[in-house]
Amino acid sequence: MKEHPLIEIDQLCHDYDGKGNGIKGISLQIFRQEFILVAGRNGSGKSTLFRHLNALLMPTTGEVRVNNISTRTNPLSATKSVGLVFQDADTQIVGETAWDDIAFGPENLKLSREKIHDRVESALEALGLETLGDRNPASLSGGEKRRLAIAGVMAMAPEVLVLDEPFSNLDHAGTLDLIACIEKLHRSGCTIILSTHEIEKVFTLATRMIILDQGKLVADDTPHLLLKQLETFGVREPCASRLGLEVLPWAE
Repeated sequence: MKEHPLIEIDQLCHDYDGKGNGIKGISLQIFRQEFILVAGRNGSGKSTLFRHLNALLMPTTGEVRVNNISTRTNPLSATKSVGLVFQDADTQIVGETAWDDIAFGPENLKLSREKIHDRVESALEALGLETLGDRNPASLSGGEKRRLAIAGVMAMAPEVLVLDEPFSNLDHAGTLDLIACIEKLHRSGCTIILSTHEIEKVFTLATRMIILDQGKLVADDTPHLLLKQLETFGVREPCASRLGLEVLPWAE
């Protein structure tokens, strides 16, 4: 029996201003444990698409279904299943300590104190933040804040983790730590959907790449088959590929 898609997007359109500015007619299926790299120039529709996956936005026309449930009819189901991490981690950090921040989501799910504790401790460990639970988030580095934002989402136990430009403004050490954490989460069974202009950083981890341009889905294939199309759509091709070399894992 063929696997049922975890997320189904059917002719999704979102018009911000009545003039067709947004996303247009996007259809695709996302399956469990995929690692999807989403590429496209600024303004191509990546963030708009992401916000439909967990019901932060509703389609102008078309439909998004998560676990075969429409986001229109049951947005809460999508919110629980799909965790979205924004480019600016500070917008998602609300707790006075890292531990409190991670606990915020599970507390809103009305979980027991024991389950909240278990989820927070598990998220701290998964994101390499075990020693930072008592720290004020304002005192953390940019990379630590990004991992804290992801930990807060993972404590909600989503099936899908969506990351919008997660490497933005991170230094080399912070980027390496974050790549390792994302790879670990994917190996544990989490479906990953990630956008970045720095394709080489996760190219070897991705099982699939989609390219957006002017709000439309223009390519969807295995990453190595799309490398030479990237610059046509305003995305920098990795230097190794330009030189005819293999793109190697960035973190090694």
